[in-house]
Amino acid sequence: MSDKIETPPDPRRTLTEQDLVGEQLPDWRMLIDRLHGSFDTGDFVSTVKLVDAISLAAEELDHYPGLDLATRRLDVRLFSHDVGGVTSRDVALAATISELALAAGATPHPERTNVLELGLDSADEAEIRPFWAALLDYETIQAWGEIQIRDATGRRPTIWFQPTDAHDSPRQRWHLDLRIPPEVVEDRIAAAIEAGGELVDDTAAPAFWVLADPQGNRACLTTWQGRESPSTSPSSS
Repeated sequence: MSDKIETPPDPRRTLTEQDLVGEQLPDWRMLIDRLHGSFDTGDFVSTVKLVDAISLAAEELDHYPGLDLATRRLDVRLFSHDVGGVTSRDVALAATISELALAAGATPHPERTNVLELGLDSADEAEIRPFWAALLDYETIQAWGEIQIRDATGRRPTIWFQPTDAHDSPRQRWHLDLRIPPEVVEDRIAAAIEAGGELVDDTAAPAFWVLADPQGNRACLTTWQGRESPSTSPSSS
């Protein structure tokens, strides 16, 4: 009887949650299109040491994670940008990071991983999508049979568009405030207007500018300029 020859995994094939069921990745959760892990490290020095160890492993594998470093915590995101999803490369790096975390005495907390998405109701998403992509400096992607916009780093929420009947400009119960460096705000406003948006109010500039997409949904671009100390002035936007 001949031995079975196993085909090596295709590093460019994207994997689903179902594909990962048999993988030994107890420290990780696949949320939407990325692998997420979260580890308590004990103190900042230990966090940095773990980051250093992960960096060396990533360099050896020629595959690199997204890392969010806190005083006693390290959050990790794994994603293959060239194919737009999780691949065997991410699985291999996840297993390596788990080994490094165990050796460093870090405690995994996969139960606290999460991904926030924002859904925006619209009767014509194609009319307003360019505005939000320009305002937030997001990329436009095709995923799960729909067009979305997302932050390439995975740090900020993806936005998708919920079909709805046409309606008048909404009285919003929430809006987005986006704090950006003062030196880029004028270009960002211009990009949002070029994408179909409108500058609604700039009377509070340079503290904040109010913009709206073509259907009246509003957002504010904000900077630190033109504001008093946070401890002495009420919040505005």
